[in-house]
Formats: sequence, C-alpha cells, structure tokens
Amino acid sequence: MAVLLVLLGIIVLIVIWLVGMYNSLVGLRNQVKNAWAQIDVQLKRRHDLIPNLVETAKGYMQHERGTLESVTDARSKAMGADSVGDKAKAEGELSGAISRFMLVVENYPDLKANQNFLALQEELTSTENKIAFSRQAYNDQVLFYNNKIQMFPSSIIAGMFNFQQSDFFELEDKGDREAPKVDFSQK
Repeated sequence: MAVLLVLLGIIVLIVIWLVGMYNSLVGLRNQVKNAWAQIDVQLKRRHDLIPNLVETAKGYMQHERGTLESVTDARSKAMGADSVGDKAKAEGELSGAISRFMLVVENYPDLKANQNFLALQEELTSTENKIAFSRQAYNDQVLFYNNKIQMFPSSIIAGMFNFQQSDFFELEDKGDREAPKVDFSQK
C-alpha cells in the first residue's frame, strides 16, 4: 500500500511538472508573439510617417524623383512582407532608402528649415529608435524561447507538442549595418 502511494505521488509530481513545463513553453511562445506585435506597431507607425515626409519634400526636391520613388517602393515592399525573414529584408531595404533620402535632403537648405519637415524627421528618428528597441526585445524573447525548446528536459515537451523555433529579426545585408557617409564639402 505504501509503495502504491509513493508511486501515485511520483506520477502526480511528474504530471504537475509536465503541465508546468508545457505552460511555461506556451507563455514563452506568447511573449515572442507579443514582442513581434510591438515591432509591427512601430513598423506601421514608420510606414505611416514616410508618405508625409516624402510629400513634404516633393515640392523642394524636383530633381530627386528617383530617390523619392525608391523610398516609396521600399515602403510598399516592407508593408507587403509577411514572414519575419521577409519583413527583416524589406525593412533593411527601406532603412537604406531612407538613409539615402536623408543624405539627399542635405542639399536642400530650405527643406531642412521647413518646420513640417523637421517635425516629421524628428518623428521618424524617434520611431527608428523605437523599432531598434523593439527588435532587441523581440530577439531577446526569441533567444529565451528557442533555448527553452532546445534544452533538456523541456525539449521533450516541446517535441511532444510541436513547439517550433522562432526566427530572429536580423538584417539581411551587411551594407545596412554601416552608417551612411555624409559629405558636407562644397563641390
């Protein structure tokens, strides 16, 4: 009888452990989803700001049509991307287009002094900082979650219930990691 009670106690503890481990994995998976949602919010804000910035600049930058179009095209691609990898690649291209756009703006002192443009530029800078922070938070959550589903003994539960690894939000192109060069010399 005592052996049966001990066995029953061990089984109950194992079941409690399994349920706790499963709930922990579900919680981590939901934290990853939440972190991605935070990035998505900031990317939407960025996508909403860009047309206003481009429209404000259009009147001043008649000769820079290609630059303006590249920003608009990159924004459209970024808004249409679905997976984490596709979105990271498209957002990297958009970041590059915005950097080139900001470099061209340096040639237009009237535009740089325009209050609407300055306000939009400040909003975009603030949004870029929030995106960077959100990416960091997302990648931290993905790291913790992926570690949990790969490490023993939680990997057993993760395998039993088909928990899948999440992708990191990484820059695709090494060129996106380099700061653009600004040249103020007169030509």
